Amino acid sequence: MSLTRTLILLVTSAVLLIATAAAGWSYVESNHELEELFDAQLAQSTRIVQGVVRQLVDTQSMGQLSSTLRGTLQLYDTGLPDPVADGEEEEVTSSPLGHKYEKKLAFEVWTSEGKPLLDTLKADDSEGLEPGYTWAESTGYRWRTFTLRDPETGFWIRTAQREDIRQELSEELALGNILPLLLALPLLALAVIAATQLSFRPLRRLEAPVRDMAPEHIHPLDARQAPKEVAGLVQAVNGLLKRLNLALERERRFSADAAHELRTPLAVLRLNLEKAFADNPEQFHNLTQAVDRMVHLVEQMLLLSRVDAGTDFTPDQHNLSALIEQSIADVVPLALKKNIEPILEDNTKGQAMVPCHSALTNTLMRSLLANAIQYSPENTIVTTTLSAEDEGYSITVCDQGPGIPETERERALSRFVRLDQRVGGGAGLGLAIARRIAELHGGQLSLAGRADGQSGLCVRIWLPAARTSSH
Repeated sequence: MSLTRTLILLVTSAVLLIATAAAGWSYVESNHELEELFDAQLAQSTRIVQGVVRQLVDTQSMGQLSSTLRGTLQLYDTGLPDPVADGEEEEVTSSPLGHKYEKKLAFEVWTSEGKPLLDTLKADDSEGLEPGYTWAESTGYRWRTFTLRDPETGFWIRTAQREDIRQELSEELALGNILPLLLALPLLALAVIAATQLSFRPLRRLEAPVRDMAPEHIHPLDARQAPKEVAGLVQAVNGLLKRLNLALERERRFSADAAHELRTPLAVLRLNLEKAFADNPEQFHNLTQAVDRMVHLVEQMLLLSRVDAGTDFTPDQHNLSALIEQSIADVVPLALKKNIEPILEDNTKGQAMVPCHSALTNTLMRSLLANAIQYSPENTIVTTTLSAEDEGYSITVCDQGPGIPETERERALSRFVRLDQRVGGGAGLGLAIARRIAELHGGQLSLAGRADGQSGLCVRIWLPAARTSSH
């Protein structure tokens, strides 16, 4: 579970939910307020007509007044086709009618006796007129109307607006209010993602040292880079790292001290066994082999202790081809006992220069070659291939032994692990020492099967090449 992803999803969802609710509320409120504004405009238009009628009623006859009102207010007959289509091609007509929305307005005037002087709405008024706001049906549309009776003249005056134009204008204006918010939502979501990623950057900076920290070089984390919210966690981790480093140091010191202390008594025991072996070889043969295995284990533990501590590690430029040839020559006696032929395939033509510690590199190669010979059947071949690869050099040692299943290869690189106790007499440190030496040189060690599909194991080591200075 990703904390960053969870936080981004929660914050983004909350922002989108709140913004959507705010947009919906703004839309509803805008529509309501605009409806109120349209009603106010409707009432104002009615009162303007009321003022016109008051001015004209004293100077004109009913016929003249009706003609004047029709010429002034009957701008367009609502029963006729639209002069301009509703496709919004033009906002203003080229005719004297003016704006196209004027056809969606209507005015009506009646005398005090109920005689119509102006009737552009043509609504059903059989139930009589009532002052105030109401809805009317005419020409297939609903109309919002406001009716009043002039107290001085007794005339009834009504102004009407078509419902569809009111809704169209309300929706356009309401959408105009919420459109910036809707357009800002994607930017707001991106800002949330960026802010979350930026906030977790200090944690990623703390992660890198822990991920790259080697067991041989454990050091505390820099608490100054930790946010206040995780400062306590960093301090706890530093305490754990300190205790772990002390435990590993005690383990390394114990292994080194034990190996040192065992070297002398084992040497004395080996000398005494050699004397007894000369007199009775059959009786002391197995005991001599057991002591030899103990001596080998002690030597490996001492070597591992020095490698872990990095003691006397001063790399220098060496010819890797020459080091491999020397290592193969060192294990030839061991190979001859099983009639195994070690072969070197040098694809670098002897030009592989690497910064390395020659003794440790020789130990690495001897360990791998001895391991391959130990697990190979008699009368087989152990092939060592040297090639240039990825700004470095790859060394592959392949045997024809039983191999290691893919699921067990990582465990085989652990210390004191022997997958097959029936073969060989080692302590399971050879591959672990080899990998540690490779890592000490900035390289890598990995296990794989043979490329030709035959039984066997291939150990691949990659070491960085020497850097050439340019002038």
